[in-house]
Amino acid sequence: MKTIFFFLALCVGTFSFAQDQEDRDDSFIRDSNKNILKIDIKEPFMQIAVKCADFKPASFDGGVAAYKNILNKYMYAYLNSDFYSLTGDFSFTLKVDANGKVIDVTGMPKVENSKVFFDDMQYVVRRIKKNWTPASCGGQPVASQIKVKMSFSSIATDID
Repeated sequence: MKTIFFFLALCVGTFSFAQDQEDRDDSFIRDSNKNILKIDIKEPFMQIAVKCADFKPASFDGGVAAYKNILNKYMYAYLNSDFYSLTGDFSFTLKVDANGKVIDVTGMPKVENSKVFFDDMQYVVRRIKKNWTPASCGGQPVASQIKVKMSFSSIATDID
């Protein structure tokens, strides 16, 4: 009889402590939202010329098509579009320094939630490690600006 009583007391004690070990949140949140991206980068890129008699625009190894492909691939990989749902035509100005490095990216037009998108685009462009061949004026490298136009749409869907 003492053994049965001891066994029952042990079981009750174990189960009562097991219930108090953690406060669990039993709510179940299902991540079923997904944004579908559609990106169309327009060619040709526009070069903002520097006042110079023999200005040569900045160029990318492999041409505009190569940069467009890299940019497109990186946008799909690195844009965090769960925070915004945008649709429309956007333009980005890439500021290229005299060494061929993109030092700044600004986007237009500013619409609701576009700031997060523009911040993401700065991150995307900085991830591209390959530099541009800088623009030149009189044979000397100079800073320049390149405009990239694109149609962008992110559509929020519910995936079950």
